[in-house]
Amino acid sequence: MVRTRFAPSPTGYLHIGGARTALFSWAYARHHGGQFILRIEDTDIERSTPEAVQAILDGMQWLGLEHDEGPFYQTHRFMRYKEVIEQLLASGHAYHCYCSSEELDAMREAQRARGEKPRYDGRWRPEPGKTLPVPPSGVQPVVRFKNPLTGSVAWKDLVKGVIEISNTELDDLVIARADGTPTYNFCVVVDDWDMKITHVIRGDDHVNNTPRQINILKALGAEVPQYAHLSMILGDDGTKLSKRHGAVSVMQYHEDGYLPEAVINYLARLGWSHGDDEIFSREQFIQWFDLDHITASSAQFNTEKLRWINQHYIKQASDAELVADLRVRMAKRGLDIDQGPDALKVVALVKERAATLNDLADEAMLFYQDLAPSADLLSQHVTEENLAALHALKDRLGNSDWTREALGALVKDVAKEFGLKMPKLAMPVRVLVTGEPQTPSIDATLELLGRERVLARLEEHLPQPGM
Repeated sequence: MVRTRFAPSPTGYLHIGGARTALFSWAYARHHGGQFILRIEDTDIERSTPEAVQAILDGMQWLGLEHDEGPFYQTHRFMRYKEVIEQLLASGHAYHCYCSSEELDAMREAQRARGEKPRYDGRWRPEPGKTLPVPPSGVQPVVRFKNPLTGSVAWKDLVKGVIEISNTELDDLVIARADGTPTYNFCVVVDDWDMKITHVIRGDDHVNNTPRQINILKALGAEVPQYAHLSMILGDDGTKLSKRHGAVSVMQYHEDGYLPEAVINYLARLGWSHGDDEIFSREQFIQWFDLDHITASSAQFNTEKLRWINQHYIKQASDAELVADLRVRMAKRGLDIDQGPDALKVVALVKERAATLNDLADEAMLFYQDLAPSADLLSQHVTEENLAALHALKDRLGNSDWTREALGALVKDVAKEFGLKMPKLAMPVRVLVTGEPQTPSIDATLELLGRERVLARLEEHLPQPGM
């Protein structure tokens, strides 16, 4: 059975790069009828926080990337790691090293001075016929893995192809610190082994960890999983993704008004493709997804593309779903959508204009708050040319049928009667009744605002002739 995992470190939020890794791991398991495991790699105790753990869990839940097992926490598995370390010590695949940090610094400085790559020189590594130094008293040793000295580590990466690294490039990795806590690369190996992970899909910043992890797995007699390393995501300008490009918490996208299905659809296309298909459902993605069509080159994040996809999903969403979201977003702005026109009708009117749910709330604002037009807007749009027409329209609105069709016809009739082009009448009406020069069509806007509110605003803001 295919078993994949997503294993974030809770030292920060779940960002776009991590979310894509989680998505691809999840989709690969779902495509093959396998299992997806969530693991929290929290061995960096000083930097890991409960808030970061919760941010990861919230992000996964919002994206709908449900896990089959977990979340497993590495800090809950220390006894297991200690057991495996003892196993490696007993089999001769690990040893104690008593080097102080000062000795290691001096070792590296001397190597740099000789033009060599700084690395641990193996002075405490036991070898046949080698006499080891006497362990210093009162010093707690670290445990190092006894990496092979010859040969190479090779694997067929499912994204990058065959990768081979000589063992001479690898020194003896510390797998347990002096205080006994295990290190990242070692914990990953034991976790993948115990959890029977068959496919490790992760970012290519882990490529250098892979040969070390393979050597440890082989020393344990464990089956080596298949690896797929995803290239990094770049910003629009080709530089490393940063906060200004969109490398923010996944939950920030929720705050910014993106739908989870839009984010999933967009992430899926960051480095993977199915022909020219741009828009597809989660079910289609699972059906189509494989590792063969992941590009080995870096993907580029494009905010405008994400907005375009999000706009598509907003248009496809039911008005009732959008109203539920609008209610929450408007409440945060101090507005109650029950104190205004039918929210379903408002959403149906403005959704075509919205690329995000925040845009939708912005567009809906004019129906739920009273905004007085600015003096500049009034002087710009209410002029001697149209003032009489505006008063005529105001008088006739009081007796008009309050339907979109009737209101639209009335505005056209008044404009024609006074020899005005439609914008010369519709624009000042917008300003007078909403405080904004840009709104949906004037007939629909008037209908939703309602007779009482429209007439009250015209009465309040429309200047009298000669003023």
